[in-house]
Amino acid sequence: MSDRLVLVVGLGNPGLTYEATRHNVGHWAVADLADRYGSSFSLNSRMKAEVATINRPEAKYVLAKPTTFMNNSGEAVGALARFHKVGPADIIVVHDELDLDPSRLRLKLGGGDNGHNGLKSIRAHLGTGDFYRVRVGIGRAPGRMPSADWVLAKLRPKELDELRVDAAVAADAVEYLVQHGLADAQNRFNS
Repeated sequence: MSDRLVLVVGLGNPGLTYEATRHNVGHWAVADLADRYGSSFSLNSRMKAEVATINRPEAKYVLAKPTTFMNNSGEAVGALARFHKVGPADIIVVHDELDLDPSRLRLKLGGGDNGHNGLKSIRAHLGTGDFYRVRVGIGRAPGRMPSADWVLAKLRPKELDELRVDAAVAADAVEYLVQHGLADAQNRFNS
């Protein structure tokens, strides 16, 4: 068993109102990882997150779904990183990405926030943007619909099913990233 600890944060908004929206794909990805290994989430109000752990040969994974709204995700990430003494090199954030079409996925280390308020908050609380990102494509809003309305719109059943598949692929990408490193994971999953 490895002594490496990896913090994997799935971004989303809390509550049933937001559960079936594009913005919650990160929550679904970490939930998928927990389900695969029979782990369940419990609320840690001090960390402002629901937290689960899984132990794998390559690392111990601390899985987190912030209970703050998206724009304040950094509060949970910062608290968890400090508590577990995890640096940015061992933090992976799974989030929705407007600039990628649905069913597209990209992994990267660092970079800008691209207008994503959850990433902006994390950067502010960590003092750096040099953490890993698993970006799950949701595409741009049609017509003149504001982006905020698009990411928070209730998904139709078919759209929800498709995005849940994308979340499962994102969970695969997280595991592969931890096991094989960024370059190999990008070669396998970037689309």
